[in-house]
Amino acid sequence: MRERKLGQQGLSVSEIGLGCMGMSEFYGPKNDDESIATIHRAVEVGMTFLDTADMYGPFTNEKLLGRALRGKRQQVVLATKFGNVRGEDGSFGGINGRPEYVRACMDASLARLGVDYVDLYYQHRVDPNVPIEETVGAMAELVKAGKARFLGLSEAASGTIRRAHAVHPISALQTEYSLWSREPEEDLLPTVRELGIGFVAYSPLGRGFLTGQIRSPDDFAPDDRRRMFPRFQGERFAQNLKLVDELEKLAKARQVSAAQLSLAWVLAQGNDIVAIPGTRKPQRVDENAQAASISLSAQELAQIEAVCPKGAASGERYPDMSSVNR
Repeated sequence: MRERKLGQQGLSVSEIGLGCMGMSEFYGPKNDDESIATIHRAVEVGMTFLDTADMYGPFTNEKLLGRALRGKRQQVVLATKFGNVRGEDGSFGGINGRPEYVRACMDASLARLGVDYVDLYYQHRVDPNVPIEETVGAMAELVKAGKARFLGLSEAASGTIRRAHAVHPISALQTEYSLWSREPEEDLLPTVRELGIGFVAYSPLGRGFLTGQIRSPDDFAPDDRRRMFPRFQGERFAQNLKLVDELEKLAKARQVSAAQLSLAWVLAQGNDIVAIPGTRKPQRVDENAQAASISLSAQELAQIEAVCPKGAASGERYPDMSSVNR
């Protein structure tokens, strides 16, 4: 597994990492033993960029990684996030970017993870009621204290990114990006490239849809959060399934899976982009890791563009788009 640089401050990560959210919440029943085996397999194959957040679980995903990484801390690049307020009962309490909250969240995350520092600390969502300068100023103090090595933002708008970067160098922007979520190409990617900020693509497999494994809304567990996302509902589901069917034809011709082709496409969009697909199964780790060795020709990229052009996905990516890109 090759590495790519995120930002200009010295952060280097595996070009494909592992998103750990679904191991603890949102995507149906969890199995901690299988998830830990998945994390261990990811480290074995070089997918050493691990992504979590305090809100996942809530709070239990960081604990899960803490268990999985005992004796393996120095082998991984560990990223976590703060900002989405959750209660122990799972309730959602809005967004908080106040400096005192930033400091408290970091200490709590370090305790749950069982580590002295994290490699990358993100603001998960931007608090519209707190100037970004105040939030990033508090995050910068964590770097000075040795609790975080590098800083990132998630789902932030270009203007916010510029203001944040002026306070302290931002190494990475994490935003949803895949063949069916190409909004970052309009404004975000040009902005981060101008500023020298790396880009971390979450949900690079369209929340599993681009794998071709999801054929019906009934494939989801009753408590799977994807049931409420517009792209997974009704006629929009059927329209999006047609895109996947065409993608699978291209993948078959190349003798790879649709998931591998989709990941290879993301990586082909620039050496400043890394992908963090999520999975709970060790065998999927192996499949995803193999995508890093796929080199797409200009002709193949054009074929992919033809069957899945920008804006082809039917429906918004979130039920309420006001919750992102502030």
